[in-house]
Amino acid sequence: MGLVDLREYMSVRRAYNLVRQSQPARDRLTFEEFAVLCRLQVAGEPLKTSAIAEYQGALRPTMTHRTNHLEELGLISRGEGGRDRRNVVCAVTPKGALHVEELSSLTCKEILPGQPLSRTQPERIVKYVDAMGSVFAKAGDLVLLAMYLEDSGPVTITGLVDELGLLQPTVSMSVSSLVAEGLIGRGPSRASGLSLTPQGSVRASEVAARIGEIVVKRRPRGQRQAEPEQVAEQAGE
Repeated sequence: MGLVDLREYMSVRRAYNLVRQSQPARDRLTFEEFAVLCRLQVAGEPLKTSAIAEYQGALRPTMTHRTNHLEELGLISRGEGGRDRRNVVCAVTPKGALHVEELSSLTCKEILPGQPLSRTQPERIVKYVDAMGSVFAKAGDLVLLAMYLEDSGPVTITGLVDELGLLQPTVSMSVSSLVAEGLIGRGPSRASGLSLTPQGSVRASEVAARIGEIVVKRRPRGQRQAEPEQVAEQAGE
């Protein structure tokens, strides 16, 4: 097993944000919905909705909304589990399994050479997304984390858009909220950029600490030998 590095986390989130934008509006999955699919795929068996909600730290109504959407798209099936009718179980459908493969492959392609996990295979991305789903990070959290990693000075909205793979309106609204909360400070002019306040640095470090506790399962030793560049990458994970 290995712990997720913050730069690896941000690399996957940026890549998936770009993939999500490329999907038809009706078919777009939030990162959390994609993580549910990956959890079912990795588990290889139906899981209780309550167990998925606990894994994501989500309330039952939130998880019901997520699984409803996935079921409407034909990506999962839901049924009663055991004698307790309230104990609903979810299973990934063949269509859902194919969609996981597609999204993970597209995510791999959006990770640029030189970025963390740029040589990782789609199967490994599935395990990363599965594990990363245990920490909920909204757009504002991602903005804070991007600025936390940028230690060379103030950043701009455009720079954050490129760094996060999010749409500019999403980033702008998140920044406005963070400024109102006192977590980000604006310079005297647009050219002077944005900086984390002391409170913002504390908030970002708290989120980063949670991410640093995420564990990703490594491949069993008995699996086929990886290519040399993959071995080098795994050694650095």
